Order: sequence, then C-alpha cells, then structure tokens
Amino acid sequence: MLMLKSTLTALLIATASSFTVSPAFASTKYPLTLENCGAQVSFQKAPERAVGLGQNSAEILLLLGLQDKMAGTAFWPSKVLPQLAEANAKVKLLSVEFPTFESILAENPDFVAAALPSLLGPSSKVAKREDFDKVGVPTYLSPSTCLSTKEVKDQYGSRAQLWNMDLLYKEIDELSQIFDVSERGQALIADFKKREAALRASVAKDGKQLSYVFWFSSPSPSADAYLGGKNAASGFIADVLGGRNAVTAEAEWPTLGWESIIAANPDVIVVANLDRNRWELDKPEAKIKFLTTDPAVSQITAVKNKAMVVMDGQAMNPTVRTIYGAEQVAEQLKAIGFLK
Repeated sequence: MLMLKSTLTALLIATASSFTVSPAFASTKYPLTLENCGAQVSFQKAPERAVGLGQNSAEILLLLGLQDKMAGTAFWPSKVLPQLAEANAKVKLLSVEFPTFESILAENPDFVAAALPSLLGPSSKVAKREDFDKVGVPTYLSPSTCLSTKEVKDQYGSRAQLWNMDLLYKEIDELSQIFDVSERGQALIADFKKREAALRASVAKDGKQLSYVFWFSSPSPSADAYLGGKNAASGFIADVLGGRNAVTAEAEWPTLGWESIIAANPDVIVVANLDRNRWELDKPEAKIKFLTTDPAVSQITAVKNKAMVVMDGQAMNPTVRTIYGAEQVAEQLKAIGFLK
C-alpha cells in the first residue's frame, strides 16, 4: 500500500509541474448560460462562495486553483489527492458523508457543484436542484452522472454506452468557464489526454484481452458485492488497458452474488481502497483475505494467479481519479507480468 501511495503522489506532482498556461484563452463573458443535465444554468459573474458537493466536484475546483472561491465541501469516500492537501485544508469540510441541506445553506453559497445524483438528483438524500433554485443558488451536476434510471431501480441509473473522458473534459471545461479560468481548465484537460494516450499503449504480455472485475465493497462477505458496471468508469479502465469488464450489467453499480462473479471467472480482480471505513470490506486487505480464503471464491482464475490489484476506490467513479486509477492498475499488472 505504501508503494501505491508514493507512486500516486509522484504522478500527481508530475502532473502539477507539467501544466503550461496559454495566453490565448478568452475571458468568460457574463452572463453565462449553460445546459447542464437537462437544466439551464445562468451566471451573472464568477462564483465567490462555491460548495463542492462530492469528492470529484471538490477536487476539480481545487485542481483549477479555486480554493479561495470555495465555501465548503462534503462527501469524501477517499482522502483528497496528495497534491491538493494544502489547498483543501483552506476549505471548510461540512461532512465526509451526506451533508444536510441546511448545513450547505448556512455557508451562504452562490454556487453548488455536485458529483452524483444522490447528492443533487430527483431522489437526493441532500436536496434537489429545485430546492437550490428556490433560494437563488445555481447548481451544476457532473455530466458523467446524468444517467437514465428507467431500466434500473437504483438512483445511480444505467449507462448504455461506455463512459469516456470526453464527459470529464466537458465538466472541467464548463467549470473553468463558470469561474473564468479557462486556461487552467485546458491545461488540466491536456494533461489527462496525454496520460490516456500513454495508457492505451498498454497491452497484455501474451496478447490476450484480459477480463476484469472491479470490486468496490460489500457490507459483509456473505452479502452481494458492489461492482463497477459494464460501461462505467471501471469498464473504461479495462478498455484503456486493452481489456474488458467481465461484468455485463449496464447498471452503473450492479450488485452481484459471488456465484455470478465465480461464473464470470475474471483474469484480474481490482479491489478498491476506501478511506471511509463504513464496512470492514472497504479495506483492500479485508477484500484480499476473503478472496484468498473462501473455498469457492479462491478458485477464480484471478485469485489462483494472484492477479489481484489495489486501486483507489474513487477511481471507480467517473472522475478525475479514473486515469490515476488506471495508472495504478497498469503499474501493478506490469509488475506481475500481465502487461508489457
């Protein structure tokens, strides 16, 4: 685990130092109106007291250097990116879990950027967009999470096509426009494109298309496992590494019993590392112990071949973490000889 953390830190430092700023980007012209997940959102000026509701939204704002324009953040499954720790320390933490609507309003926000529909959608545990509209606070929901809920009953929805970085680039671009820092947004996008291109050069050592299962967590060993869906960010990671997601469900976060996972028989199992500690199996060590000691599960090809790798759990959401997570997976698979 120390190796993973130090590697991630080094990668992030390299990211920060590689940014170049072009003077060619025009300033944002206000009023600015954007279409966001079916809603029209207008801004008369750049926000001064933004709330990052969800880790991805908060980290994008911080990556754009907007900590002085942030009134608070909430909902953090993992610790902040190492390169952002100093900036994040300047921003008030409302809650690592779901905040209350009242606690957000208490910070007198003039903008709320949300990472997930569970934080801002029709069935949100926090508030709906119309709740913020009533108090005159514009909102922005991550384009990556504007999903249909018609085919599945859970609030995260289903994804008919494989997620790709274009939706993340759109999010970074639009947030940078809102805050009139377009040059910073384009620098961040350029760096991610470079990283993705490098990852797509990865190929399996024997030329085989590896199959992956991405295990986020489970309430207990006997409970169904929360997995990354076929077309979710996990599927993108498998694809960018020249493989495929062994999970075929289009739900963003399907839950499967271990009988189904055994039947899928993946070549690689990616286990999430989560800092929230809601369940014992949030810990990668607990996941790997279960995989290697359960009589039936231990017979999965990935387990028998010791092809179990650890990845930041936030990377399984469609976020700025996804590319870093893919880099973590690639590094470990190369170390065990699965990738060139």
